[in-house]
Amino acid sequence: MPLRTDSTARRTPWPFVEAVLHAYAARGLDPAPALLAAHIAPDANGNWPARVSALQFERLCAAAMHALDDEAPGWFSRPLAWGSYGLLARASHSAPTLGVALGRWCRHHGLLTRDVTLQLTDAGGVAEVRIDEHRAMGAVREFALTSLLRNVHGLACWWVDSAIALQRADFPFAAPAHAEVYDTLFPGPVRFGAPHAALRFDAAYLGLPQRRDAAALDQMLRRALPLMVLPYRRDRLLALRVRQRLHERPTHTATTLAAELALSPRSLHRQLAAEGTQLQTLKDEARRAHATELLLRTQQPMKQVAHAAGFGNDKSFIRAFRSWTGQTPEAFRARGTR
Repeated sequence: MPLRTDSTARRTPWPFVEAVLHAYAARGLDPAPALLAAHIAPDANGNWPARVSALQFERLCAAAMHALDDEAPGWFSRPLAWGSYGLLARASHSAPTLGVALGRWCRHHGLLTRDVTLQLTDAGGVAEVRIDEHRAMGAVREFALTSLLRNVHGLACWWVDSAIALQRADFPFAAPAHAEVYDTLFPGPVRFGAPHAALRFDAAYLGLPQRRDAAALDQMLRRALPLMVLPYRRDRLLALRVRQRLHERPTHTATTLAAELALSPRSLHRQLAAEGTQLQTLKDEARRAHATELLLRTQQPMKQVAHAAGFGNDKSFIRAFRSWTGQTPEAFRARGTR
């Protein structure tokens, strides 16, 4: 599943095309049928284009993968049979969260090849997917490492249906002449000359739940190549951030939350709705959790519990608590302390 850029503009640089052609040469095969299928040809003067469109490149890669029976065309010391990355996605798909899914994907990738290893780490609130190289990749190195990271990011976004913002993308080679292409491929700062190829992003994304079922996976795998640049515009991290702030301070209002998140209250409500939830729902979750903990672990008077949980008076708290649990706070506390 190699990288792909915009489907109409000619943004894919020729060196990526050359990497695919190199895979043909290494196998002693003629790439002419693949170039023909992709409608890539020299001009009247015999000059090859400096760039090709994403659709042309997608067709070239698809033809190469089938002709070479290699889903990683020329990247590794041995070909990856057609369907290898599909099996990898299926093996990780039952994971409950993105963190578990990515961890499995990285570990299982080692069953496909030992030429590289991928590792997911989480330290200081920053998640990193890193590639360690164990074999010289030669002429296909840039294409292989860039594609691998693009695939990881695209699949992760698809799993959680969220635009995962990158804090940084690292590459262990000098900035190429077409470096500006990386701004399109990786939404965030890009660093060349780094020790390893890696993606860094907010570790909070790792806690997001998987949102795709088996039927969606089957459908995606039929057209996996375009997945690499699906324009995800919904960032489902907002609800998680709101939950964290409400856990720390259940008395938050829409105004105070919006100010902390650098949003207007209207934008806060709109973006939460796009994620399939509402602020009131999240506030009720946080208030119920906080009230339950206070009732079971302290002997605070009901008015204090109500105030700490974000209610203006104990009467409104009692009504809300009854709607949540079917019993009064006093009855709940009495049962929990028996």
